[in-house]
Formats: sequence, structure tokens, C-alpha cells
Amino acid sequence: MAEREQQHVRVAVIGSGFGGLGAAVRLRRQGITDFVVLERAGSVGGTWRDNSYPGCACDVPSHLYSFSFAPNPEWPRNFSGQEHIRAYLERVTDTFGLRPHLRFNAEVRGLRWSSSALHWEIETASGALTADVVVSATGPLSDPKLPDVPGLDTFPGKVFHSARWDHDYDLRGKRVAMIGTGASAIQIVPAIQPEVSRLTLFQRTPPWVLPRADRRISAAEKWLHTKVPATRAARRGLLWGIRELQVSAFTKRPNELGLIEFLAKSHLRKAIKDPAMRAALTPDYRIGCKRILLSNTYYPALARPNVDLVPAGLKEVRGATLVAADGSETEADAIVFGTGFHVTDMPIAQRVTGVNGTTLAEEWKDGMAALRGASAAGFPNFLTLIGPNTGLGNSSMILMIEAQLNYMADFLRQLDVLGGKIALNARQSAVDEWTRKIQRRMERTVWNTGGCDSWYLDANGRNTTAWPGTTAEFRKVTRQVDLAEYEVLRPPGAAVGASDGARAEVAV
Repeated sequence: MAEREQQHVRVAVIGSGFGGLGAAVRLRRQGITDFVVLERAGSVGGTWRDNSYPGCACDVPSHLYSFSFAPNPEWPRNFSGQEHIRAYLERVTDTFGLRPHLRFNAEVRGLRWSSSALHWEIETASGALTADVVVSATGPLSDPKLPDVPGLDTFPGKVFHSARWDHDYDLRGKRVAMIGTGASAIQIVPAIQPEVSRLTLFQRTPPWVLPRADRRISAAEKWLHTKVPATRAARRGLLWGIRELQVSAFTKRPNELGLIEFLAKSHLRKAIKDPAMRAALTPDYRIGCKRILLSNTYYPALARPNVDLVPAGLKEVRGATLVAADGSETEADAIVFGTGFHVTDMPIAQRVTGVNGTTLAEEWKDGMAALRGASAAGFPNFLTLIGPNTGLGNSSMILMIEAQLNYMADFLRQLDVLGGKIALNARQSAVDEWTRKIQRRMERTVWNTGGCDSWYLDANGRNTTAWPGTTAEFRKVTRQVDLAEYEVLRPPGAAVGASDGARAEVAV
């Protein structure tokens, strides 16, 4: 047992969602087998395991929301449901032989850098280990965020977050309060509306909602995509290209979004005939400032007689009575929070201690910052997938993940080329320069100028979440590691070897 607790691996990956499994596949394809994937739950899937609420589905087309190296010609719909995406990730796990590397029920409780040993000391729920390199793939949508509502502990009914859905609780005939109007809520509302006796939706800010071009993918299409892979690639390429062309409207010319706003308002007018409700559902900020939502069923569900819209947030709970910020009161049997996640204050950051004896959360107290979205200064050989400023507003995050996997692969190659027991630590000057460029470009984006307060922004009002460019550009800037942006660390007293002097001279 003691031997297992002292296990050392070359790479430890944290999380088994798209990022973690993608990293595992890339490591194996690079010939690296000395790695583990540490997963806090009992199965793979990440976000797509945790979010199993009624109506849960992706808002990116299936053929784009999948790995380029693991295409799936059998997607059932344009926009696949949670169960199909989770099944896809299980298949990827088996196809690429990842199961021997998985460590389930191994939540990472602490990571500490050892400057003398030049490795990470890792404490997990199932024991301790060390690793030369850590790849954090915990993701920004993994830890639910619950608001601090006075009196919530006095509520006698059922309370749960959309990402921790209680499937043992029967909503049929119940009075249900839905808190929030984000991507989860607009899927949950139409899914549960027909079976609850009363549904009350608490809305602080109305979202922009566009029609969802969803349909069943025909057997003929599946056959064609299986037999003629070029058609599958063409479909993915078209979906990607359309979204790349849209980027400039969000990042450079938000005033060009008027036509999309017109389409969204037309979508609202068709479903909601009541002028007062329509006014309450009309956003007062530019489309794209918050995440654009896709649904054909959300507005019709709100128009049903058993649904009440409260155009205010939840302020207080008094027993079974919910009091809104506008003073209105509602009786409920159950409260469902669709209030998002800890995005700009990732919980894993509190558990990672770097070279200075400070945690990543402490270093990021004024805002997240990482070189090329991956490397934070003072945290050697620690790479983040879906790190600061890698999020997207209109396309597939799998594209960004794969770009970061290229960076991870080259990072490991550079360690091999330099040779010996070494580590790469991002220079603070490089992180600062990268962050300055990102924030300068962010100034004219719709996320910063659109007049809304979104989860893209941190507590200081800075956008540390989104990427202000195309996915093609991000792939280009993460294609390889620039050693000039890193400091090479060696064990105390070690000299620069003759074999790596030329490379090391650039970096030291």
C-alpha cells in the first residue's frame, strides 16, 4: 500500500472530461504511457457526466463538438443530448485504451511544488503521488455556484443545483421555482413545465435567445459519413468556417450585430403575445455580451398558463415563501438553482501551491492570468487546459482544447530536448505581456462594451475568460513553446550540461 502511495509518474492529468481525456489520448499518441488521470468521481465525462438535468443538450453542433481525431458518424441529432455526448466520451476512453491510466474517486486535495526535487507532490482522496508535470483539466464549468440567499436554510422543501440534479425527487405536481435564466435554465424550463403544477422563473437579466436549428440526422447522412469520411470532414469544416467568419462581429465590430438582434426579437414576438411579458423578456444590452442561447421551446413554455415570470432575482427565503428583489412573493415546494459555476475563481487554484509557497488562487487574487492560457508564473511544469482567456462565445471549445494539447505536447518535447531533471517556469514578464495584449484587444469586444454584467467578467470587471480572436489564430499561437518565455529550472547546484547549452542559453 505504501508503495502505491509513493507512486511517481511523468504526467498527472486532473479531470476526465473532454480536456483530460484529450490530454490522455495525446500523451499516448506521443509515446508517453507513464501518466495517470485523476478523477474525483467514479466515471469519465466531466461536465457531461455531472449535468444530467432534464433537457440537457449541447448548443454547438455535434459534428463540431467532438475530437478531430475521434469523429463520430453516428451522431443522432444536429445538437446532441447529454447522454449521447457522455456515451461518446466513454467510447473515446475505450477506443484509445485509457482505462489503465484512470484513477477514479481520486479527488485532488492539494498540489505542492518541490523546488529541491523539481516535481509536484500530489495529495488525493485515494493516496499520494508525485509527478514531473501536472496538466489541470478541471474545466471552468465543474463546480456549481450557489448564491448566498438569506433564509435558504429555513426552506422546508427540496433544493438543488442544475449540475447536481436529484433524480430521486419527483417534480410532478409540485410548485417549482427556477432561479436563473442561463444556458441550463432555458433547457430545464420547457422540459419540466408540462409536469409541474406551477413553475416560477426568477429572472435577473433576460437572455438573448435565437432559434435552434436542430433536427434528427437521417440514416442516409450517417451512412454517407461512415462510408465517405470526406463528407464528414466537409460538414465539420463548414460548421467551423461559418463560426470563424462570425468572430469579428463579436470582437471588433459589435455594431454589426443589429441583424442578429432583429432575428432574436422576431423569435420572441412569435412566441410571446403578451406585451408586458415580451418587454420583460427583451434584453437591454447588445447580443453576444452574455452567452447567446438557442431554443425553440423556451418562450412557448413561458407562455403556458402554469408558468409565472418574476423579472427579478431571489432576495430572501422565509420558510416556503420566496421573496424576489421586486418584493413579490411565491410559495414553492422545490427550488432549482441554474446559477452557473465558479469560472473566474476556479476552486482547483486554492489547492495548488507554487515555488513561492503561495497558492494559485492567491497569485490570481487580482485576476486570472496565464501565458497562452496555459502557464502561470511561479508554477513550473503546471499546464492548464481551458485556462484564462481561452473561452469562446460562438464556437466549439473542443477546438481550443486541441490547440492547447498541441502546446502541451511541445512543452513535453522541450523538456526532453533540454534533457536531465529540469522544469520550465513561465516568466512573469512573458505572462504580463501576453495578458496586456489580450486585455488591449478585449477593450472593443462586445463582452466588454455590450452593457451587461456576465460570467465572462471577474470580480474586478476584467474579462479573464474569453478569447478575443478566432480559433485558427489561437491554434497558431499555441503551436509550439517559445523557450524565451520560460525560465529553465534545475536542481540546486546543477550545472548547465554541454549537450543542452545552446537551447538553455536562450531560456535561462
